[in-house]
Amino acid sequence: RCQRWVENCRRADLEDKTPDQLNKHYRLCAKHFETSMICRSSPYRTVLRDNAVPTIFDLTSHLNNPHSRHRKRIKELVSFSHEIRTLKQQKIDEAFERQQAAQELNESNEQNAVSEEGGEEQEEEAVPLTLEERENKDYLKSLFEILILMGKQNIPLDGHNVDELPEGIFTSDNFQALLEYRINAGDEVLRKRFEMTAVNLEYCSKTQQKQMLEICESCIREETLREVRDSHFFSIVTDEVVDIAGEEHLPVLVRFVDDSHNLREEFVGFLPYEADPEILAVKFHTTITEKWGLNMEYCRGQAYIVSSGFASKMKVVATRLLEKYPQAVYTLCSSCALNVWLAKSVPVVGVSIALGTIEEVYCLFNQSPQLLVELDNTISVLFQNNEVKGNELKQICRSQWTGRHDTFEVLVDLMQALVLCLDAVSSDSSVRWNNFIVGRAFVLSSALTDFDFIVTIVILKNVLSFTRAFGKNLQGQTSDVFFAASSLTAVLHSLNEVMENIEVYHEFWFEEATNLATKLDVQIKLPGKFRRARQGNLNSEVTSENYYKEILSVPTVEHIIQELKDIFSEQHLKALKCLSLVPSVMGQLKFNTSEEHHADLYKNDLPNPDTLSAELHCWRIKWKHRGKDIELPATIYEALHLPDIKFFPNVYALLKVLCILPVMKVENEKYEVGRKRLKAYLKNTLTEQRSSNLAVLNINFDIKHDLDLMVDTYIKLYP
Repeated sequence: RCQRWVENCRRADLEDKTPDQLNKHYRLCAKHFETSMICRSSPYRTVLRDNAVPTIFDLTSHLNNPHSRHRKRIKELVSFSHEIRTLKQQKIDEAFERQQAAQELNESNEQNAVSEEGGEEQEEEAVPLTLEERENKDYLKSLFEILILMGKQNIPLDGHNVDELPEGIFTSDNFQALLEYRINAGDEVLRKRFEMTAVNLEYCSKTQQKQMLEICESCIREETLREVRDSHFFSIVTDEVVDIAGEEHLPVLVRFVDDSHNLREEFVGFLPYEADPEILAVKFHTTITEKWGLNMEYCRGQAYIVSSGFASKMKVVATRLLEKYPQAVYTLCSSCALNVWLAKSVPVVGVSIALGTIEEVYCLFNQSPQLLVELDNTISVLFQNNEVKGNELKQICRSQWTGRHDTFEVLVDLMQALVLCLDAVSSDSSVRWNNFIVGRAFVLSSALTDFDFIVTIVILKNVLSFTRAFGKNLQGQTSDVFFAASSLTAVLHSLNEVMENIEVYHEFWFEEATNLATKLDVQIKLPGKFRRARQGNLNSEVTSENYYKEILSVPTVEHIIQELKDIFSEQHLKALKCLSLVPSVMGQLKFNTSEEHHADLYKNDLPNPDTLSAELHCWRIKWKHRGKDIELPATIYEALHLPDIKFFPNVYALLKVLCILPVMKVENEKYEVGRKRLKAYLKNTLTEQRSSNLAVLNINFDIKHDLDLMVDTYIKLYP
């Protein structure tokens, strides 16, 4: 019977649907049935007889009224996102109404009319699409399917470069090649569209491709952002600036707790990077609020992982957002070690150069297994009297050692091995190594044996040794993070003591640097650029030790003290104190906690702030007098997944807000895939072939997409 309904409606697009799909997702207006087919047992409900079939259709009236083709007057739209959100909300509302209607019908055990697509909530009577309109929608749908395939499979839009081809030779780009392949595979819609087109013409212009890609990107992003809005509270995290087709972009991720109480970190897009930090701050805010439609009043955290040299600019962005939204706490990001983050933020040119060199050394060895074997052999020779230490260093070399809390300690231990290994490679006269590796080995060996580099890493190693344990605890268990917040005062006290006695400390550091330089046969001298600048001043008698104290040790210690105060503001520390809500932390504190004093920060985020004190008392009693076989939940993740957590609405709300702070690690790795996929995309895609639009499709390949929504949006924006 469903099949007869589809045939009578002349809905060819529904012929391949199963009866179950038709019954679940489609409805037909009662006016298409003869009155004899309708049983009115109630003035509030229309019920069809068991053998009812629709027979009343007017398939010609719209031909005489060209205006009826347009179901609604289309308003001018400000942005893709606004249009997509509107259409998406309509679809959600319609789905909800269909569900409600289905429930009512199930209760009455009567069969409802099924077949015509729900469509829009229309102010006027829906008119069937003309053949031309339907063909156009099917054509656009085919184009969108190809673009989504290219995005998910990371296929660049362009094929051969023009420079590669002889003059007068035309070759299809990747998009057109897939179009032609689909036509040859039997896509009738595309074949009809292009059968009369010359073979050396573009089927779809670059402008149209760009427009459609922007809509694809917005639709995919909107799926994630809708979940973010549903959860209310979120945090913003950015990763290091990346090069996309010659332009610098800032990757943006959002953190939120989804309906299943899982903390997720999802990639939502790229933001063009601006050299002027004030302009960047404005564009950053505008993109998030106006283009992406997020309400920054619900933002509870912000963190920026940046390359060395960009830190000061992103700090301006953080400051401007804090001025507008005081609850968007500026924090460290859990995916970046504190010491690495602090080193990247030091505003000393020598430090930036040293960090760049370290990264290049890591990349060279990481991309050549042969080089790693050579380094292993060098380590074995150097540490033959201490095999345990040697094996530990070999293991570290095969990991992401540039992101460790003790990166600079590791580097100082490895320095001799790295230099000897690189020297051996660059001076090898055999054909064992290719020219690229030999050239890079020579350059990096020269960089590592520069005294400026040696003294920089030794001073960083010693200064950051005071924050190493603190930073490690911040990336530990929830209880470690809680107690780390209490230890900040001691860390700052130690650093202030170093600052007060900087002459003494620097003397020891410089001596260590000179000893390492002597071991590597490196001459101890002032930097060449400094000597050249002072050539005219013959009376100048600046020693290397004093020079590095003023230019490196003093500004580094001062900056790290200030940076720790900024990143661990009073507001941030208050938030971390609230982690005593987690039962395992409560247990370690003998259930003698006072979260209500710190929870004032989030008073407006609570459903029932007046009952917070009583609820916290009940929460403590629940865990204090638990059964002997019941373990205390050790993380926010475990606490959020307790079956009775909803009986503590204020505690639940507080845990959700604390969970999204960027400093808290994502407990379940499968919900942190956004950053990993971003790294994979950048690693696997050539710089000139990267596309900010395709990247969103590739990184979010598992997010469902609505082709009808994309087509409707495109038709409305580009009629």
